[in-house]
Amino acid sequence: MDDEIVNKLITGGDAAVAELFSEFQPRLERMVEFRLDRRLRGRVDSLDIIQEAYIEIARRIGDYTSNPTVAFYVWVRQITWQTLVSVHRRHLGQKRHPNMEVRLNRKGPNETTFSIAEALVGQLTSPSGAARRQEDYDELRKALSTMDETDREVLALRHFEQLGNNEVAEVLGIGRTAASNRYVRAIKRLGDVLATLPHFQERDS
Repeated sequence: MDDEIVNKLITGGDAAVAELFSEFQPRLERMVEFRLDRRLRGRVDSLDIIQEAYIEIARRIGDYTSNPTVAFYVWVRQITWQTLVSVHRRHLGQKRHPNMEVRLNRKGPNETTFSIAEALVGQLTSPSGAARRQEDYDELRKALSTMDETDREVLALRHFEQLGNNEVAEVLGIGRTAASNRYVRAIKRLGDVLATLPHFQERDS
């Protein structure tokens, strides 16, 4: 862990927490906007989620400084993730363990698949009729569901949240080499997935 950051948090008190959180905020907003359920867009403000997370982070900062087992950003992101899970639960009635990055219940919907599909449809397709965009989304989501779950999560963390490899390893509790290898594999698999979807090929040409 970064001893300098831990010392700053201990000696700087609330001001240090606020300063570091402010530096992290753009990254956290990117995570929340990527992970927020599409049904809540327009109903829930991502900045409200960030603010709710900050209150919890400030309350629990002593837990981190007394036992900093991961990088501070990874810890802050995890609490923000837990806050987002709570928001989903409140609004959508979802039941899931807040500490799980990779959903193990394969019978249920995979939230990361939905997030990646929505992001790619927005990036790779031109604005068109709602029906066509929904068709693109459904095709991509179905194709992405064939990927290994951890690979898919590594892809989301690296490509869409823009975390570094070491951060991804800490978030998922895997080795750094494994995180790197999985990202390379996931990128290749994503290319293979997109190559099977004619709608995306048409827009790319």
